[in-house]
Amino acid sequence: MDTLSTAILGGALAVIMIGMGLSLTGQDFKRILEAPRAVFLGFLAQIILLPLLGLGLIEVLNLEPPIAMGLMILAACPGGPTSNLLSLLAKADLALSVSLTALNSLVTLITIPFLVQFSYQVIYAETTQVPPPLETIAQSLLIVIALPLSIGMLTRKFKPELAKKLNRPVRIASALLLALVIVGLVIKERENFVDYFARAAIAALLLNLLGMGIGLILGKAGRLNLKQQLTIAIESGNQNGTLAIHIAVVTLGMEDLAITAAVYSLIMYATAVIPVSFGMKKFRSGI
Repeated sequence: MDTLSTAILGGALAVIMIGMGLSLTGQDFKRILEAPRAVFLGFLAQIILLPLLGLGLIEVLNLEPPIAMGLMILAACPGGPTSNLLSLLAKADLALSVSLTALNSLVTLITIPFLVQFSYQVIYAETTQVPPPLETIAQSLLIVIALPLSIGMLTRKFKPELAKKLNRPVRIASALLLALVIVGLVIKERENFVDYFARAAIAALLLNLLGMGIGLILGKAGRLNLKQQLTIAIESGNQNGTLAIHIAVVTLGMEDLAITAAVYSLIMYATAVIPVSFGMKKFRSGI
């Protein structure tokens, strides 16, 4: 990918993470201690079970290496800010959603490098390709997640009025930049995109729907209330596609690995109708 495209992709992810930081406060992290069971189950669903689901789908669908690796990168990523918006629209537990997104975004700074390297070794086991160094992936994540997230949070803490004014424009900008990134990727990888689209779409759709199902079942098994169950389902079915694309394109330098994440980013908006419609219907009377 050329320098301009890489800069746009990095900028899109930075804007998204700054926007997330602008909506976070210390209370969002304190809430982890106030609702430990719900947070733990959300963590379990997204950080542990989703990558396992990804490995299972790779085996069952017998996916080509680029699609398989793209799927695992996606499964290793945390939820994105979209999950917070969907929880709001579905009248789910928005506070839990924000706390889970914040916690999992920080935890994946550690888990993503190991999962990506492990997946690379498994998927490309029969080739001579060398897996990316852990340090390279970790450094990339610190730059595109930790730094902009900190900037957003510090702005919220010390300049709350500015943060309030920036919140909406930043969210709009991040959505537009993501759309630009996906269009650019499709044009750049149009030959691979056509070849891989159907298989990538099936894998992405299953990861999305089964991820939401796992979140819902886990929440129910953990005896959480319905709003918390719905929240965990939304969190587990809405990965940070922009981060996945960044890891594939910028960190690993393999643009074909980003196709699965690009397709997933489109699919998750379509399937979001399911939990949002359910929540709006179920909780419209304030139940």
